[in-house]
Amino acid sequence: MAKKLYVGNLSYQTAEDNLRTLFAPFGNVESVKIITDRDTGYSKGFGFVEMSSDDEAQAAINGTNGTEFEGRRIKVNEAMDKPRRDRDSGGYGKSW
Repeated sequence: MAKKLYVGNLSYQTAEDNLRTLFAPFGNVESVKIITDRDTGYSKGFGFVEMSSDDEAQAAINGTNGTEFEGRRIKVNEAMDKPRRDRDSGGYGKSW
């Protein structure tokens, strides 16, 4: 089962292909996504890498967390699920 990793403190110029190359020695990289600002299109300085297995993900964390990549010391750990937001909470139109 694939395991998603959070990669933080990336250079704003980091390309997804470069990130894939960094993680490839640790196993099969299923996907890479650098998060960008929806208005400007510029990188937000973090992204996600999905590895094929838990063992590959752990090897990638051990091999890359705290290392220098493109001039920045990156932070790599297991990605946490984003909490769901209740669409009915707060704001106008809510009846009490």
